[in-house]
Amino acid sequence: MMDWTAILDHNAAAPWTFLEGSFWAFLLVVLAVDAVMHRERNRTMRHVWLLAASLLFYWKTSGWFFLILLFSTVSDYLIGHRIAAGKRQATKDRWLALSIFLNLTVLFYFKYTYFLTESWNSVTGSSIIPRHWLVMGANEVFNTGWSVDRILLPVGISFYTFQTISYTVDIRRGLVAPLKRLTDFGFYVSFFPQLVAGPIVRAADFVPQILKPRAVTRATIGLAGFWILNGLLKKVLLADWIAVNFNDRVFADPGAHSSFEVLMALYGYSLQVYADFSGYTDMAIGVALLMGYTLPQNFNSPYKADSCGDFWKRWHMSLSGWLKDYLYIPMGGNRRASWFTAISGAFLLSFVALLWPEPRVLGAIGGVLLAFAVAMSRIPAFKRWVTTNVNIWMTMLLGGLWHGAGWNFVIWGGLNGLGITVYKLWRKVSPWESKDTFWKKAVAVGLTFHFITFTRIWFRSASHTTWAKFGTEHNMASEWDTAMVILSTLATGTSWDVTSGVLSHYALVFAVMLLGYAIHLLPSSWKGRYRQAFVGAPLALQAACAIVAVTLASAVLSAGGTPFIYFQF
Repeated sequence: MMDWTAILDHNAAAPWTFLEGSFWAFLLVVLAVDAVMHRERNRTMRHVWLLAASLLFYWKTSGWFFLILLFSTVSDYLIGHRIAAGKRQATKDRWLALSIFLNLTVLFYFKYTYFLTESWNSVTGSSIIPRHWLVMGANEVFNTGWSVDRILLPVGISFYTFQTISYTVDIRRGLVAPLKRLTDFGFYVSFFPQLVAGPIVRAADFVPQILKPRAVTRATIGLAGFWILNGLLKKVLLADWIAVNFNDRVFADPGAHSSFEVLMALYGYSLQVYADFSGYTDMAIGVALLMGYTLPQNFNSPYKADSCGDFWKRWHMSLSGWLKDYLYIPMGGNRRASWFTAISGAFLLSFVALLWPEPRVLGAIGGVLLAFAVAMSRIPAFKRWVTTNVNIWMTMLLGGLWHGAGWNFVIWGGLNGLGITVYKLWRKVSPWESKDTFWKKAVAVGLTFHFITFTRIWFRSASHTTWAKFGTEHNMASEWDTAMVILSTLATGTSWDVTSGVLSHYALVFAVMLLGYAIHLLPSSWKGRYRQAFVGAPLALQAACAIVAVTLASAVLSAGGTPFIYFQF
């Protein structure tokens, strides 16, 4: 009899990551076979090989959930051809609607079923327990008599779902033609360097590379090596080391620490989440370059941003761009509200109502909406301001909800939307808006950084920090309480004796944080110079740098590491 307990337990284990030696052994085999395929110019067989390698990688990361990836791949491949073959616009639209419905249904099932079930139980007093459909099906076939009491989240499902949606939408818009071979499309969807945590790759950007792969040169290998080592050091020496030695200790019980420690932990977390996610992206870009493929830039020194809008042009750029092109602009952008805005707003309000189905909360939300409606009917200028900004709020709130079903993520998204719209108002009246001097620019950057760091109170409180927690439901009451404890602790003072003791005890941690921010704020031209210096360096020097970097990373990881933060989304 098949041991389904062991099979599904595989999904609860830590995914296969770039930090494991077994992954790099796997990559060497992939590159060796890929090089042979590339020399023979056998594109079809090469893509079959890379597709098989990607599915193996996803199996090692998410177990039987690779079947979900296969379902999304086959369904959107077929639907893409039906969209292209449609004779009438209405026919094309119906096929596109089917693609979006299937993709979002799968995503919602795995990401929000627990939340919806708990909300239903709270409202009706029932005690429904969600069961894993994959296990239930196995139970019926094999009569195992076993089921799980939680729905596990397939790693990367949010990323590849958005990727397949962009493919069918771009076909409908006439931006790309459907790929002829299923293996080519499967390779596009499942390309393993960016499969589980992005960056989200547009079909219009990646399909041309599939059809005409680029040669891997000595310079390409050098650049790939730079990005891999750069990402490794970011993840391990900055993100993991700061988290293990300071951030996680403070956030585990913020009420037991001083306000100065909590403040420094917030600064540390802003650096941690950037180094963690951009470190993964850097390594993904480097691994892809080794096979001749270019992935899009995902970060552009986000803490140099001088406004919230500028920050979101620099942070997680592939997701920000996706939300802009496939959500914000279709809703009407900054021109007007639309029927799509109304649908998005109704969906969002339904979720918010379920987040906390208390009459007082629902009454407060209804009161705010009524006040807005009255003000819009009486004040034309306010109506114009609301209708031209509501799409920003919808996009940011839905972006927060994308990260997880919890009040804290919604508040985090809402605060970012508020920051963008307030800055738009400020820009109209402020004499400083031009930022034509260094000190004006520095003030704007400092204010933006501190506002973004402030919003991370809710983001960090709602995030899971261990592999065992990934894919589990959010305890919204606990997450909310943690955020409130952090806020209340920040509001208290810290004596100089305590502050000096903290500075002395965590001197090395704070020095590393300062170094990390200093490197981040270096001019882009400086970074470009030392990147090119590495690319042009002799092979022996590159190898020596790699040995030093890997040795340092191994030493840090031996003392403990943390999961990639964005694997949980």
